[in-house]
Amino acid sequence: MSSPTPERAGAVPPPPRLPVFRGRLHDARTATVVGRWLGAAFAVCLLTGLVSHYLQRPPGWLADELPARPTWGYALTQGLHVATGLAAIVLLLVKLWAVYPRLFVWPPATSVRHALERLSVALLVASAVFEVLTGLLNIAQWYPWPFGFVQTHFAVAWVVSGSILLHIAVKAPQIAGHWSRRSAGTSALPAEDAVDRRSLLLGTGAAVGVVTLTTVGQSFTPLKAFDLLAPRHPDHGTQGLPVNRTAAAAGVTARLVRDWRLEVEGRRPYVLTLDALRGLPQASARLPIACVEGWSAEADWSGVRVRDLVERAGGRPGRDALRVTSLEASGAYRVMDMGSEYAQDPLTLLALALNGQPLTLDHGFPARIIAPNRPGVLQTKWVHRLEVL
Repeated sequence: MSSPTPERAGAVPPPPRLPVFRGRLHDARTATVVGRWLGAAFAVCLLTGLVSHYLQRPPGWLADELPARPTWGYALTQGLHVATGLAAIVLLLVKLWAVYPRLFVWPPATSVRHALERLSVALLVASAVFEVLTGLLNIAQWYPWPFGFVQTHFAVAWVVSGSILLHIAVKAPQIAGHWSRRSAGTSALPAEDAVDRRSLLLGTGAAVGVVTLTTVGQSFTPLKAFDLLAPRHPDHGTQGLPVNRTAAAAGVTARLVRDWRLEVEGRRPYVLTLDALRGLPQASARLPIACVEGWSAEADWSGVRVRDLVERAGGRPGRDALRVTSLEASGAYRVMDMGSEYAQDPLTLLALALNGQPLTLDHGFPARIIAPNRPGVLQTKWVHRLEVL
């Protein structure tokens, strides 16, 4: 009878045949250089994302403290958020290219500490890919998932941030050793890699530049002529302004607004027809409208100051907030609360006209809110009710 084979005797099986990577740039120096760029991009995205989130959904204690100035504040921070997020896609792909051979090392974990390190890297990669992918799809307004984008994107941003900090803490010695060309750890790297690495990094920078140049024009209008890849162009749309949510999408029809009335609730409630609203003292303001997808455009608006309507209803100057309700049948922002800083700002209007012409139905006819330093989703269209809080 033949003796048992090693496999039958319980011997350790040989490791699986893994891919062999011969590219010299899959190394720590390349990963460190690209990683510090990527870390800076995620830091900018986190800070500007916090601004966007808390402007859209402020906690109660913050609602009356949010500043209405500078008027272009949200347009700047959200434009920077989206532009940096798009650049981060390029950087993340290059970073993953530099480190992915590490996924195939064997054995996959040599100790508990090593296993935890690998799990932390897996969490970092998964959350980072999730953030940039969902952000990209949000720009295109495509939501092929069952969860709410805003809440989930915000929550995972904290996971990414924590994972990055944990990764830096774990890899601090290696990062320090490859931070610069003079670092001690780079002495072991082949000198002939310098030219190839420089070419890779220049190519990465060029790709980031191209992506930025062809998208940032949707918010930085001096570059709008190069706005080739962004989903919005600041000049395209009815009355010279883009439209995110049309009247048809909101279920608002010409028949629905035919007998429109503005209801204002407060200590002295009242109702106004459109003609009566047009008969009140009118004000004008040149303000940007800036949306979470990253585009923004300035326009000339005219209408009635919101603070005048609040005071007429018995509101206290500088103290009372406002609740605004739209005619649209449904939507996450059909009802919008406005803190006192916005409600009392002289530039905050119940707008009736855009660029010298009455609002079209898609732009919120008969009346819409326009306020400085405010996300586009809170510039409520088809307003039919104001409630002084």
